Amino acid sequence: MLIGYTRISKADGSQVTDLQYDALIDAGVEAEAIYEDRASGKQEDRVGLANCLKALRPGDVLVVWKLDRLGRNLHHLINTVHDLTRRGIGLKVLSGHGATIDTTTPAGKLVFGIFAALAEFERELITERTIAGLASARARGRKGGRPFKMTPSKVRLALAAMGQAETKISDLCKELGITRQTLYRHVSPNGELRPDGKKILKGVMHFG
Repeated sequence: MLIGYTRISKADGSQVTDLQYDALIDAGVEAEAIYEDRASGKQEDRVGLANCLKALRPGDVLVVWKLDRLGRNLHHLINTVHDLTRRGIGLKVLSGHGATIDTTTPAGKLVFGIFAALAEFERELITERTIAGLASARARGRKGGRPFKMTPSKVRLALAAMGQAETKISDLCKELGITRQTLYRHVSPNGELRPDGKKILKGVMHFG
């Protein structure tokens, strides 16, 4: 079953959900299966979204007009979609930058997997830079140090990039903060997961 969700930022009537509503109807969502909120995306307590998520059952698909209608922020969005996936529920985005996301299809799962990996990678970079800054403050003038280790998000990004003709290994290693030897120890040149990479991903969400 298709379940729709719409949200507008103001509750005073200055914005309307007609565009979102019509898009959901055109996508096959029944009118009575559309939930609505009139609140800021940053607001945590959204009754319409809460009721929508409760109504979803395994096999259902949540349909939204754009990604920004669903999540308060990137972290909240990814957690929401991971929870839907865990419950056996799909997500389909109709327009905007997330229009390629349809987690009911293999390609859609891959797109969101890369999307989530990028967000995780960004968080890890921030953490690593913070740690490096603190270490530098404690040891003025000290140089060197071992490269950052591989992490689940780095393995996922390497999997997505390796095997692509346009990927430059030196640029990829620089972006991930690892050596070429470390990269090849986890992912093969044609994008296949190697034993060390499998160990990194063991116990976390399966890629793709």
